[in-house]
Amino acid sequence: MGTVVTAAVLRSVGGPLTVEQVELPDPGPGQVGVRLAATGVCHSDLSLARGTLVQPVPAVLGHEGAGRVVSVGDGVEQLAVGDQVVLNWTPPCRRCWFCLHGEPYLCERAADPARQPYGSLGDGTPVHPGLGVGAFATETVVGSNACIRLPDGVPLVEAALLGCAVLTGVGAVRNAAKVRPGQSVVVIGLGGVGLAAIQGARLAGAEPIVAVDPASDKADLARRLGATHVLEPSADLGRQVRALTGGRGADHAIECVGRAETIRSAWSVTRRGGRATVVGLGSRTDTLTFNALELTHFARTLAGCMYGDSDPATDVPVLLDHYRDGRLDLRALVTEEITLDGVEDAFARLEAGRGARSVIRFQPDS
Repeated sequence: MGTVVTAAVLRSVGGPLTVEQVELPDPGPGQVGVRLAATGVCHSDLSLARGTLVQPVPAVLGHEGAGRVVSVGDGVEQLAVGDQVVLNWTPPCRRCWFCLHGEPYLCERAADPARQPYGSLGDGTPVHPGLGVGAFATETVVGSNACIRLPDGVPLVEAALLGCAVLTGVGAVRNAAKVRPGQSVVVIGLGGVGLAAIQGARLAGAEPIVAVDPASDKADLARRLGATHVLEPSADLGRQVRALTGGRGADHAIECVGRAETIRSAWSVTRRGGRATVVGLGSRTDTLTFNALELTHFARTLAGCMYGDSDPATDVPVLLDHYRDGRLDLRALVTEEITLDGVEDAFARLEAGRGARSVIRFQPDS
């Protein structure tokens, strides 16, 4: 029979999101319906809305969500109505070459759900789920493999951040860079992902941990989450970092912005033989250049990182252990709680570089 839900809809790339009704079908085989309790507003959503990343429209954006299962389709055995779940926007098929070789975050089929309509607008127009999730809505329908079950008692406003920001930021440190105790780390960009990376560096035992962001009002939060030093971008950033790292430069730089200039900064503050890990999703027209000598001379590694090189099925439980033991602060990343009609204001804060995460709160997460 289907369900009518309330959603923030992007009708045209570059246009505003409008709150309207969307009709979703009942879950098909292997699918579940999820009633959202909370969804974070991620910079990737902004990139989809503005056309930096490709998104078929009309679409319901939002991918960093948590809620409860309200319906299940045929063949779903691992989930039941009432289960708390966090959503995975890169659900692995477990069968392709990448999945079978330990890289489920690069699954060949993970993007398939985003390419097909999953519901319809009031006038019958087909609507797509942003990144296959469609979490800027009171409910969504996703594959059961896009759900990670959560234990009861985890606040869903905080758990939502596990779906993207925290998996990506902590994963960049833990899985991609493989930071070891005592190594130095620079994190460039202090949005939700960057602040999660700061916590990941602290969990890894890094020292020092240098946070870099032009917004001085984020300094106190960065220090509270584990940064030993906070710097603003400048022409002499490399010199400042070398002064904090025995004159060498950082063992690791984690870039969480996605711009050529900040990727270049991450490369430049890293020591000879160090590693710069690029997390931020940038524009295909923003070109980065290197000269032929520096690549060999500095012997650095520059590597991309997708979704923190994470497998949510195994990484979310680890993060929950850190959370329950007080080593991972999720609440500190939530700088605004908003309603569904506040997404455009949240986008404006992202564009201005203000705050960490705005989170849509749909219902009490009791």
